Amino acid sequence: MKIPSTTLLLLSSALGAAEGFGSGLKTAALSSSTSLYAEVPLTRRSWLQSSSSVVLGSAIASASTPQVAFAKTATDASSLDPDLPKDAIKSYLQYRYSLQLAADYYIFDLQNMVADTDEYGLVSELVRATNARGGQGQPSRIERDYVNPMRIMGLSMPPEYADDIRDAQFAFERAMSKLNKATAGIKRDLSIEIDKNAVPDAKAAWEEGRVALNSFFTILNNATGLKDELTLIPPPGPTQLAQYGRSIRRYNEFMKKTKLCQNRGGPALSQAWGQLMVSGYLQDSCGVEPMDQYFFQ
Repeated sequence: MKIPSTTLLLLSSALGAAEGFGSGLKTAALSSSTSLYAEVPLTRRSWLQSSSSVVLGSAIASASTPQVAFAKTATDASSLDPDLPKDAIKSYLQYRYSLQLAADYYIFDLQNMVADTDEYGLVSELVRATNARGGQGQPSRIERDYVNPMRIMGLSMPPEYADDIRDAQFAFERAMSKLNKATAGIKRDLSIEIDKNAVPDAKAAWEEGRVALNSFFTILNNATGLKDELTLIPPPGPTQLAQYGRSIRRYNEFMKKTKLCQNRGGPALSQAWGQLMVSGYLQDSCGVEPMDQYFFQ
């Protein structure tokens, strides 16, 4: 898949990390190896030059696409149910990485935030859209990372799955509305009396959202024929993280490096960065683990 030139230009100027995008390296390697087929006299010098080109090309290709021992089996379009519409396959492959990352955030971060009233100001911001000058607001994180992918997948899937996906989407939206209501007006260091039901209501809304998100993932797993590619979130409890099976250490490292890398680009990069996360183009610039490697744990 070719990365848009405008995106590459933006990342090159903002991050100074053009070398982090493997597609450029692959192109260089391909150009080097393709040149070997030109008809030239086979002399000792030309043979040595050709051989060195092959070695160099292989080294570059290996550096840009390291061999990773995935815990899961990596899948592509050919692995999905062939009866799915092309738009459904395209949408799933486009959003599966960001959807699993959203699930990781839901269990590793948001679950802890709903149990701590000091974090309720941040929780409310996740649900609330921001207004910008000129009347063009920014969608909330919940809308961007959860609801919008659900909506797109529902529109692209065949009818036997689309209705269930919309039901899961609406159930998730209702849960997030309840979460917003439970945490509204509560902020760190704000001297107000906190309703005794605030934390129980917030936890109940989180649990309702977990069930809806799991329902959505189950529908996608069945529709694609991959059964368990998207990992469901287990209920709270002492064995929850063990049941989930995805690494909280890798999640924290991934989010930390992503944030540091994003900050290098400043505000001008924020919108493009969101698109890179969704499309899967985010690669190992600034030491960020490649999305496919992070996904197939």
